[in-house]
Amino acid sequence: MQSQHSVAQTTNERKVIQLSGIILNSDSTDAVPGVNVYVPKKGRGTSSGRYGYFSLPVLEGDSVIFSFIGLKKQSFKVPDNLDDDKISLILTMQVDEIALAEIEVMPFPTEDEFKRQILAMNYEAPMAIDTRGNMSPETLLRWAENMPASGNENMRYFRQNQVMQIQDRYGPRPFTLLDPFAWNKFIQSIKRGDLKKRD
Repeated sequence: MQSQHSVAQTTNERKVIQLSGIILNSDSTDAVPGVNVYVPKKGRGTSSGRYGYFSLPVLEGDSVIFSFIGLKKQSFKVPDNLDDDKISLILTMQVDEIALAEIEVMPFPTEDEFKRQILAMNYEAPMAIDTRGNMSPETLLRWAENMPASGNENMRYFRQNQVMQIQDRYGPRPFTLLDPFAWNKFIQSIKRGDLKKRD
């Protein structure tokens, strides 16, 4: 009795499959990082990495959804009764184009009201800039030197540091010993006498 129950249980169990692959754009030229890969009924998933690679354990018969903002959602059904316990995919995702109606934003409710407001404006000549006072170049330069960095400058500095870290970690490091241009500069500096000891 117990053996029949265990046999029935093993026949109902589905095999675990390791689903992995690479997600590319519609031209198959660039990898798409950050694509959501998930099994909706089970509530588990992952996302594609920096080079579009993903790996996820699934069961036979599961439906896997691939979604990304701006790309069409795609699904993949894991086949039943597979001989192997691995599936590799190369998935291309198409651009999801949505055409919206044109929206015209106006500062006034009607064109007549807009014309009336323009004609009612009191226009005066712009003030002449006094170059001897607070707007002098020397004063502005002194203020600019003491002024802290803006949010835009801080963000640009942070991004540049991030790029430098990525290049140091993943990018090729220059080896100037084999660089002919560096050798040319070195020989020119010797000819000019830049390396002579100065008294």
